[in-house]
Amino acid sequence: MQESKRQKQVAKLILEEMNLIFQKEGLTIIDGGMISISKVMVTPDLLEARVYLSLFQVKEPEALINNIVAKTSELRNQLGRGLRHQLRRIPELKFFNDETLDQVFKMEELLKSIRKEDNQDEA
Repeated sequence: MQESKRQKQVAKLILEEMNLIFQKEGLTIIDGGMISISKVMVTPDLLEARVYLSLFQVKEPEALINNIVAKTSELRNQLGRGLRHQLRRIPELKFFNDETLDQVFKMEELLKSIRKEDNQDEA
């Protein structure tokens, strides 16, 4: 289903504000790994925002996501303070691990191994 213009606007607002919150809270760099918000998707009724986190070189991604989920109410309060003049109601936040980056690395490794095999076959 296509996102409406309002959904995209609200998602962009939430993405920008959540990035600021993550920087203030020190959640962008944990245990030598990096966290960034790859995208935010908002439901059509604007009552739920799905925040997709991209994790780079994080040792325990599940534990980190669980830690962030435990702080959801605090993060939502901070989001509400930042967006109180733009939104009537602050959406509920749901956090998900965006595994796109991991898939890209796996695809690159597969392509490298295929090229290596082709070079060995030619030799």
